[in-house]
Amino acid sequence: MSADDGVSLARLVHRLEEVVGELRGIPVDVERVDDDALVRQQIAQVVPAAGELRAMQPLSSMEKGSQEQRSRRRVLEALERGMTMRTIIHASVLDDPGKVARIRQLHASGDRHRVVEEPIQQVLIFDRAVAFLRMTPFAYAPGTLVIRQQSLLTALIDLFERTWDRAREIDEPTHRLSAREREVLALIAEGRSNSAVARALSITEAAVGKHVAGVFAKLELRETPDDNRRVLAVLAYLRGTAR
Repeated sequence: MSADDGVSLARLVHRLEEVVGELRGIPVDVERVDDDALVRQQIAQVVPAAGELRAMQPLSSMEKGSQEQRSRRRVLEALERGMTMRTIIHASVLDDPGKVARIRQLHASGDRHRVVEEPIQQVLIFDRAVAFLRMTPFAYAPGTLVIRQQSLLTALIDLFERTWDRAREIDEPTHRLSAREREVLALIAEGRSNSAVARALSITEAAVGKHVAGVFAKLELRETPDDNRRVLAVLAYLRGTAR
């Protein structure tokens, strides 16, 4: 997802808020719902009849506790009955082992996931019938737009598809890395030494060494007399970000 796409989504959300305000009292297929419980209820009503779901899930939007368990059961049940699902997540989600376990379970069950580095907002698009778009990126913040206007649905679907095409597969090995390990590897890919990486990140050289060892372990790069693990790690990084 490019910066321009992120700006486009933010502008779309802002414009939708303006439209809802301007057309207050006039029948329109965009509704603002401030009660999260009511939003969840409306989503639950849509799910049984839907055949396809496109979703964007930023880090802050992931549920916790019993709510997360109920949500996961609903997704698995929908997949079992044949719903097609594609989900775009933010890379920072992969820093949480619990969320990674949930994502991998859903991915293995048929909810295809891809990863982006740029900020995204929470949106659920069911078929071409209705979308639920949170107006702020913060967890549990009130304000979701329920959109049935066809022209707006088309715009949201187009943004989703362009983002999906640019996103990376979740199974790429570089997505096993933590945010700090990705930073270290990115600097190594620029040709920096460990001491230069340490200066750039304001950490010790020993810490850089630990992160580099973590990168080698997670990318399953074993030390052999014939291979340069540093070069192999950079190649894996470049393959993972060249999309």
